[in-house]
Amino acid sequence: MTYSIGEFSKLTNLSIYTLRYYEQEQLITPNRKSNERRYYTEDNLRWIEFIHRLKDTGMPIKDIQQYAKLRAIGKSTMKTQMNMLIEHKSFLESQINTLNNHMKKLNDKIDYYASEINNNE
Repeated sequence: MTYSIGEFSKLTNLSIYTLRYYEQEQLITPNRKSNERRYYTEDNLRWIEFIHRLKDTGMPIKDIQQYAKLRAIGKSTMKTQMNMLIEHKSFLESQINTLNNHMKKLNDKIDYYASEINNNE
């Protein structure tokens, strides 16, 4: 199935401006029909979803651009792509550990307040 830029915009909840920006930054490469109009495919949809996942998990845009360039080159870059994802996963694991430690400290403080309030009632 193929989508016009307007249809793809609605499907992805991205503005047409954002889709054009992503194309300009070489994050996505839509196909072109003979009339030069962009059209998007299911593969483009899966790719946009993956880009958003990387962005939502804090991968810098320059790293996403690098990953996109490697992806466009093809299978010969799979090892480098994998290494980029492993590095990002390690970053996320570190962030999760940090957040879990913060959560523990917050829970300790909440438990302290609850105990103090119960003791004073």
